[in-house]
Amino acid sequence: MTTHPVPVNLVDKFAQFSDLWSQKTIARLNDYEVKLAKMKGEFIWHTHDDTDELFLVVRGRLTLQLRDGDVVLGPGELFVVPQGVEHCPVADEETDVLLLEPTGTPNTGDAGGPRTKAPEPLA
Repeated sequence: MTTHPVPVNLVDKFAQFSDLWSQKTIARLNDYEVKLAKMKGEFIWHTHDDTDELFLVVRGRLTLQLRDGDVVLGPGELFVVPQGVEHCPVADEETDVLLLEPTGTPNTGDAGGPRTKAPEPLA
């Protein structure tokens, strides 16, 4: 029996979890993971030396602090942090974000430390 693909409803997926700064994998695209995260507060400064990182705000506001100036995103806006650019995500309010990056990319990049978490699959 053949199963047909089912669309992913982002609102439904975000409703399935409440933990902050914990990425949830909702789909795979070639060697990339499509991940969701809820963000509030300040994360850590870090760099991804081997890849760009896409942030798409679904709900809320996200500031991506960069050493040469901040980028502020609202719902429906995205920004790609280029490979090797140090950044620090900050959300003053709880913000829902979709991320796209290669499978296995650590959330803390080169910084490591206690906030490093592997993404969890979200059914």
